[in-house]
Amino acid sequence: MGSRASTLLREEEIEEIKKETGFSHSQITRLYSRFTSLDKGENGTLSREDFQRIPELAINPLGDRIINAFFPEGEDQVNFRGFMRTLAHFRPIEDNEKSKNAAVSEPLNSRTNKLLFAFQLYDLDRDDKISRDELLQVLRMMVGVNISDEQLGSIADRTIQEADTNGDNSISFNEFIKVLEKVDVEQKMSIRFLH
Repeated sequence: MGSRASTLLREEEIEEIKKETGFSHSQITRLYSRFTSLDKGENGTLSREDFQRIPELAINPLGDRIINAFFPEGEDQVNFRGFMRTLAHFRPIEDNEKSKNAAVSEPLNSRTNKLLFAFQLYDLDRDDKISRDELLQVLRMMVGVNISDEQLGSIADRTIQEADTNGDNSISFNEFIKVLEKVDVEQKMSIRFLH
């Protein structure tokens, strides 16, 4: 299977993905091999069902939300490049990437992009704000039936009360950033990919 992965991914594609995502050549070929092993239809794309076969996602209470993040709105397939763009949000930030160069667009694994990714997991209706109902739905996904609706409601109310600075009873992306300013998002939203 390793040879299949290297023959279908052209060198120029690897270089483009390296530039776009920051992954190394070996990481890209390893992830391509994983991608092709998940591609049960062998058509160069993954479906939601392909992702649901990943045990870690199947048991994750936010698994469906994470899977949805791989798919552009209205799409039901993701190609390797889209797969890599989404995974890049979880690539640790290297020391040499922390310098601020205004001429270069922000990398996918920047703090802001990691926070935007997390925000979108909560923003179920994609209206650029997290309502009390959306917060409740995500909390319910995370804790299941272990906490009463009353307790969940209290947590949601308190969270919105603390985060909502403009008084619209929802959490905007800027408010989300502010609440998480002391959280080490770079560490918590990173997966160590083998080199």
